Parts: sequence; structure tokens; C-alpha cells
Amino acid sequence: METSNTSPTSTPAPARNIVLNVNGIEVIYNHVILVLKGVSLQVPEGGIVAILGGNGAGKTTTLRAVSNLLAGERGAVTKGSIELRGERIENLSPADLVQRGVVQVMEGRHCFAHLTIEENLLTGGYTRKSKAEVAANLEKVYNYFPRLKTRRTSQAAYTSGGEQQMCAIGRALMANPTMVLLDEPSMGLAPQIVEEVFEIVKDLNNKEKVTILLSEQNTNMALKYADYGYIMESGRVVMDGAAADLRSNEDVKEFYLGMGGGERKSFKDVKSYKRRKRWLA
Repeated sequence: METSNTSPTSTPAPARNIVLNVNGIEVIYNHVILVLKGVSLQVPEGGIVAILGGNGAGKTTTLRAVSNLLAGERGAVTKGSIELRGERIENLSPADLVQRGVVQVMEGRHCFAHLTIEENLLTGGYTRKSKAEVAANLEKVYNYFPRLKTRRTSQAAYTSGGEQQMCAIGRALMANPTMVLLDEPSMGLAPQIVEEVFEIVKDLNNKEKVTILLSEQNTNMALKYADYGYIMESGRVVMDGAAADLRSNEDVKEFYLGMGGGERKSFKDVKSYKRRKRWLA
């Protein structure tokens, strides 16, 4: 999709079946705080879609609205709708969504510190009925994350941040998902590990045909691996388009990639510039 000076649209470029359709949702916390203000986005079957933006933009809330994890923080979708393959899901429980193949990897990993890596992984397979399926999935996870196999008897508390992130993704894969929601997968990781994690995510998307919706502050990395992106600010989608188009867009370069006027600028510097009208819509 081509970006323009008009209000942002929300129709992904890839001509594939739409798995997830978020239609103008509003989310309110504590019956008072309006966090999402009419967010719409679509995720095509087998795609990787990135939700981008700074801290507080509404990325995590959007993912939690999809996976219905808002109630634990006294949040609720008060307007709009969320559809998974044409079925309204905003009133389903998180457990129901896991049964339908939607699994979220939380920001900050949230591994069980006192359990071993393998025990953490096995908790992700609690919905599977067959022990043979669980064993097969475990072996599949180890094939994608050989480091986890080496560390399988280590307590999660004594593994690195990268290993814990791999464990969190592997735990989600144990449920045999068709869609994975990844919340800030690069947070707190060294650049080399971030690249490794994203390479594995891309591999899972290609080989296992897992649809990915991820939120990420690392715009450059996310757009390198995603097919399509939505940029959020203050609870709204302010721009969307094919990842390649967003990477080459001058506004995105200036405000989110730290580049403008042909010169490299820091994120802090470019954020101090007066926003163009499009970004204030």
C-alpha cells in the first residue's frame, strides 16, 4: 500500500485470506482511561505483521485485546470488534483462544524461574491430549532452538535473556498455534541475539506456516522481517503499509529510524521536531 497525506488506511497489501480483523476497537482501563482510540488492522494468513511505535503507543494493549488478557489489568474492549476467521472473539476467554490456535508470548518472557527449560516448555503443551504429540512438539522446538536442548535441565532463572526469550517462544509453539502474538521480542536483548530470534521467527513463519502479529519498538528490525506494518501513536494507527514502503518512507525514516535530511539523527532529536499534520490526525 502506498502512504499518502490522507488519513491512514488499514488494508494489508498481500492478497491472502484475512485471519485476524480488528475493527475500530476502543479499550478503556479502570472504566476511565481511554487507551486505544479506534484501532483497526488486519493480519493475512501466513503473514508477519508488525505493530510499531514508541513506549505507550498502545501496541501491548492491542495484542492483549486480541488475546483477551485485558481483564487482569481491569481493561476492556468497549467499542469495535475483533474477528478470527470471521468469528467474533472479543468475549472469548484466553483459554478458548488457545484452543483456537491463538497464543501470546508476553513482553518480558515470563518464564517460570524455578522450573527447568524443559519443564517450562511442557507447560505450553497442557492443551494437547496425546503424549506422543507433546513429545513430537518438544522435539520440534529443540530443532528450532538447539540451545534450549543443551540447557533443558537448567532452571530458567539461571539462563540468559536470549535463552529465556527462546523458551517463551518455544513454550507457545508447544500449543501447536496457527497464530502467535509476540510482544516486544527484542526487549533487553543484545543486537546479535535479537537478529537470531527474528531469524527463527521468520523460519517458523516459512516452514510451519505460523501467522505472526508482533509489537516492537525496534522499527528497523521489525520492518526487516515483517511483510506489513502499522505505526501507532497515542492509541491510534497513524500510518500503515507494506514493510518495504514504510522503510523507504521519509516520515518513518525521520521519526522512527532516526534518519532525516540525509543525515543520521538520534531518536531523541527527531522526536523533538514538530509533527506533520498527518501524524496528528
